[in-house]
Amino acid sequence: MSPTAWSQPDGRRGTAPDALAQARLPAWALPNDWPREGGVPALADLQWHAGRVTRLSPHGQAPLQGEVWSLGGAPVLPGLVDAHTHLDKAFTLPRLGEVQPGLLGAIEAMMQDRRHWTADDVHARASQGLRWAWEAGVVHLRTHCDWWEPQTTPVAWPVLRELAQAWQGRLQLDRVSLIPLHLYAERDTAFALAAQVAASGPGACLGGFVHSSNWDPLALRHLLEAARYHDLDVDLHVDEELNPRAQGLWHVARLVKALDLRTRVVCGHTCALAAQPEAEALATLDAVAEAGLTLVSLPITNLLLQDAVTGRTPRARGLTLVKEARVRGIPVLLASDNVQDPFCPSGSFDPLEAFGVGVAMGQLGQPFDVWSDSLCRRSALARPGSAPPAPLRVGSEADVLIFPQANAWGFPSRTQPRVVLRQGQPLAWPPSTPWTEASA
Repeated sequence: MSPTAWSQPDGRRGTAPDALAQARLPAWALPNDWPREGGVPALADLQWHAGRVTRLSPHGQAPLQGEVWSLGGAPVLPGLVDAHTHLDKAFTLPRLGEVQPGLLGAIEAMMQDRRHWTADDVHARASQGLRWAWEAGVVHLRTHCDWWEPQTTPVAWPVLRELAQAWQGRLQLDRVSLIPLHLYAERDTAFALAAQVAASGPGACLGGFVHSSNWDPLALRHLLEAARYHDLDVDLHVDEELNPRAQGLWHVARLVKALDLRTRVVCGHTCALAAQPEAEALATLDAVAEAGLTLVSLPITNLLLQDAVTGRTPRARGLTLVKEARVRGIPVLLASDNVQDPFCPSGSFDPLEAFGVGVAMGQLGQPFDVWSDSLCRRSALARPGSAPPAPLRVGSEADVLIFPQANAWGFPSRTQPRVVLRQGQPLAWPPSTPWTEASA
């Protein structure tokens, strides 16, 4: 098969690669017996055909075929996962005016704005978010969708389904119904809501907002029972606060185990863990590990929302106990969350932005070799038996990001300039670099 021609910005022609040589892959993405050089993983060679990886081997072990980009040790990651976003709210900030600080103030501002949402408005803003995610290298994105009325489907819900279908084959888009916990208080209503979500097609998850301001353990049970009955995965906002008495996560873990929903439930935020007494928080994490929950931390948004008051420097932070969770084998993902809306004025649907903040907030050592898996673990969002193949294994899609100006030691510094390959094809031809000129 002849190589695909690409136009470079200066008008020169190039060819899409068939292989990468001397790629610096993270330790977590490599087999356990991978050789090490100077205490770090040896550089790797990747070969693919028809968009799928055909070989992954230490550099120089065997000749590469076709057009080869020799990266000289540049860091490479598999396609990114943005496990928790809000496409329905994105880019609303310019029209909101002054927003009161903190989570509840942001919710109030959003409630005012959503009165004016239309299908066209949501479609335009969500499409922009998907384009930005695609350009950043995201292959799997999960969005929550506000759902405040039990009898009315939100205007954004069918729009997100339409976008999921439109992006199929390029980016997997999951949709989560973000429903306040009190709407599950009546069992019949809970089951009716779950039925609506299930009827909306593949990629739909049942969600809920679990907070001390709406705490109801019976409603939480109804939510999880309804999900089990309708065979839905669950994704919850849990304990997004610094109230040490918040108990949502502990109850979720206990109920998931009792209802046999192991590996079917994702819990986002869980900020209250950081405010609880050490023994209590660690006991909750033990229960989370036993229940098979996945945790998603949202560093940028929770850094902005927690301990937020006017005219005072915040003291407390909103990062959940990511290190303690990892030690217990709990899958931990870092994600973008809100983008340019009342909850977060910044953001660009590039999960590496959130990752950089999380590395600093959590003092996370070896961010490239150890923690970058929190950006790439699609299996942490998959139900049993449906997990995608491990990234960068023989047979997996050749979806990779190359960071020509970065290095593994300072990662994620200088990761904004990147080359994104989808099934081995560049999204755009990179600027001239030595490795784009190399051929076998």
